[in-house]
Amino acid sequence: MPEQTKFTRRQTLALASSVMLAPSSVFGAVENKMRGALMILSTPYTEDDQVDYEDLAREVAFCGRCGVQGMVWPQNSSEQRYLSKEERIAGFEVLAEANRGLDMALVLGVQAEDTAGMLEYAKIAESLQPDGMIAIPPTTAQSLGEIRDYYRALCRVTDRPVFVQTSGGPDIELSIEFLVDLATELPQCGYIKEEYGRVHERMLALQQYQPEPIRSVFGATFGRGWLYEMRIGTDGVMTGGAMYADLYAKLWELHQAGDQDALRDCYSRLLLIQNLDSLIPGVRLYVMQKRGVFKTTRSRRGEYSFSPQQIAEIDYRFEALRPYLQG
Repeated sequence: MPEQTKFTRRQTLALASSVMLAPSSVFGAVENKMRGALMILSTPYTEDDQVDYEDLAREVAFCGRCGVQGMVWPQNSSEQRYLSKEERIAGFEVLAEANRGLDMALVLGVQAEDTAGMLEYAKIAESLQPDGMIAIPPTTAQSLGEIRDYYRALCRVTDRPVFVQTSGGPDIELSIEFLVDLATELPQCGYIKEEYGRVHERMLALQQYQPEPIRSVFGATFGRGWLYEMRIGTDGVMTGGAMYADLYAKLWELHQAGDQDALRDCYSRLLLIQNLDSLIPGVRLYVMQKRGVFKTTRSRRGEYSFSPQQIAEIDYRFEALRPYLQG
């Protein structure tokens, strides 16, 4: 593990063994923080392919300056499938420390292939007192019953808000009926990150069960549908987008203020640069480096390099964001 984490294997094991199984009582105190723009953080790497925990902490500070409501790590946008258990646990610790004193919710991703693996992460996460957790359904589950048992086990560890992600697990639909029943039995699970199938129809269906037992319904997919989602009454977006955190924060602010013209303009400018995702691989990491958050554009998904023409196009579109940049 990189020396800069100051988080040894012995400390990790001691932390895990010291966690009490009784859930926290802070659930009601933090649930109202789960609205707005929650950024799934990107994972930075050093030139020798180690997780750069210094830059991870810098990303937290950057999001704080940008004014988003919260941050989430590690999820698919964080390359969580490429992270070791030790890296994820060390990242939990870094994020909890970096977020002290900032007015942002911290949501830790505790998913694993099975319940036993998830509980290892959940117990350590609980000891760090985040504002919430998120868990993708276990990929080894073969039925809704097994998925329900997975969340039951998680809710025996924590009373904090638990986001249920409706995609990314096994090829089993988490039906509206299932989500409502789950939240009725386990109030912690009243927070939904909706990204399955006909997403907006499902969002509208879930709204019929708000505020109880469904407490929040969030969109995802880089916020490409967020303008519509805000206008139909969803509660926020949870997605990879820290490099544009000030744009997401401004979108929520404008929506809350009812400034529809500025909201449309800001959203259009965000889409303009998001359009480059399919044209220039690694553009998001380039922007993180351009904005002084990350030292490198390293990724475990592949190697990224940028031609002069690609850089010129990124910079050209980035300039359109200037009226809304904060961080």
